[in-house]
Amino acid sequence: MAETPFDEFSFLPVQAAESGVPVPSAERLFTFAPDGRPLSALRLGDGLPEVTLLHGAGLNAHTWDRTALALGRPVLALDLPGHGDSGWRDDADYAARTLAADIAPAIAHWTETPQVVVGQSLGGLTAAALAAAHPELVRALVIVDIAPGLDPAGGASQIRRFFAGPTHWASREEMVDRALSFGLGGDRTAAERGVYLNSRVREDGRVEWKHHFARIANVLAADPGASAAASARQDSLAGILAASGWEDLAAVSAPVTLVRGNRGYLSDADVEAFTTRLPDAGIVTVDSGHNVQEELPSELARIIRDAGLTSL
Repeated sequence: MAETPFDEFSFLPVQAAESGVPVPSAERLFTFAPDGRPLSALRLGDGLPEVTLLHGAGLNAHTWDRTALALGRPVLALDLPGHGDSGWRDDADYAARTLAADIAPAIAHWTETPQVVVGQSLGGLTAAALAAAHPELVRALVIVDIAPGLDPAGGASQIRRFFAGPTHWASREEMVDRALSFGLGGDRTAAERGVYLNSRVREDGRVEWKHHFARIANVLAADPGASAAASARQDSLAGILAASGWEDLAAVSAPVTLVRGNRGYLSDADVEAFTTRLPDAGIVTVDSGHNVQEELPSELARIIRDAGLTSL
């Protein structure tokens, strides 16, 4: 049974009312990666984008909805390859530099001026790789709750375990229950919205996550013997995060701001290493978990404005 089409922006009026702001214009965009895979994004607000938003592993562009509303500026929020409405990579290579190479032409196509690029988790590492390789696209860089060399045994392992569940479900309600059991998604209303926007109904009526990481993690959980080869290909989230180095950040010429959730993935040692290697970077700590864009959208919007929008 095919899924009945729905308006993915139907949640925006309620979110805008909760935030006390007008409902912005919104549209879904499509283009193609260099090898022909579809790439998709959301454009929110009138006018050319000033801010480009890159989500974390297992999420999608809609994770930024409330932050975009709080910003009140035109934004471009991408579905990273392997996520949302963007196509999956056949080689399952979701390392930051690979993703940056995929999305750079799309960002150049959809924008006309250097962007304040904001990336959370895997999106933060991708944003750093993008800024290093394509400085002409990046006005300022905001990295949310991630740093190179993150300990794979730390907070990111929770997400890997969450992904390693079944690849398909009888209903979205089951997926919401699983997310809440892992402490993900916020309250039930927010979790239901997040699951609805991050899943799809197959022809057989079963429901599956849109992102590729669920399939990858399930395969690794079912065949631990495949882990060595998979890690070599950087197929696991933890492997991707641990393997990403400091070279890209060292090459970034734009101003850099790190936003750390005090209940997120970064340890004090991670932040100290970041400060040592990038002494000119701004460091902002907020009272949040890993998904700052969902827990503190207004506070994150203020930080983004301070980091690169105040002079526009």
